[in-house]
Amino acid sequence: MRIRIIDAFADGPFTGNPAGVVLLDRDDWPDEQWMRDVAMELNQAETAFAHPLTQDDADWALRWLTPVSEVDLCGHATLAAAHAIGAGTIRFATRSGVLTATVKADGSITLDFPVNRPVPAPIDPEIAKALGAQVQAAYTTGALGDLLVELEDEETVRGLKPDLLALSKVDVRGVIVTARSTANGSYHFVSRFFGPAVGVPEDHVTGSAHTALMPLWASRLGKTTLTGLQASPRTGLVHCVLTGERVELTGRAVTVLDGQLLA
Repeated sequence: MRIRIIDAFADGPFTGNPAGVVLLDRDDWPDEQWMRDVAMELNQAETAFAHPLTQDDADWALRWLTPVSEVDLCGHATLAAAHAIGAGTIRFATRSGVLTATVKADGSITLDFPVNRPVPAPIDPEIAKALGAQVQAAYTTGALGDLLVELEDEETVRGLKPDLLALSKVDVRGVIVTARSTANGSYHFVSRFFGPAVGVPEDHVTGSAHTALMPLWASRLGKTTLTGLQASPRTGLVHCVLTGERVELTGRAVTVLDGQLLA
């Protein structure tokens, strides 16, 4: 069976966020434990599994597995799967409903995802302690299941060295940290994502997190088109457009490994 590792939200190899991609040549799901074993073997933040559909509202069924669990929404692995499938608009049936990805002639890929609007929440002093930084504001993110935390500035976000064991005890999928950009227009906000509770100590570029980041910064900056920089060691840009209760996330992808799975 063919298997790939694809760098998503990347302008070149070894940047952005790598995802495993397995396009199944069957019309149903294989054994659950086999999928979990493959995801653990690849040991990427997410591995996308997809099989073709013949129904009216979707072209492919899509699931996302970390090395230790299955998640409800993943942006970079969706973008990677679309890159593997090819050109045109692809409709994915997922645990978050039908999501579309449009692969354009220039190689860019636009995802159409539901918005997860942040809701102000009390600031937990234990979160600040675990992050090792002063928290300016905190937000829940609804169905996304993350905690969104605003820090003082871009430098603070970039310099974080959090206590991952402490963060793993927070009852959320992950902790998103963000601040306004100090760059001169190349990007508008920065973020990082820590998900030790789901087996992802730090995610390199988290498309799904931008479904909450975008409405927060669109409200703050008064714009519906923004670019976010995820300031992980690999970094990556996510170009965002807010359209009502949907957000479009655009990036590129590069295949860095293409081989055969023998197990």
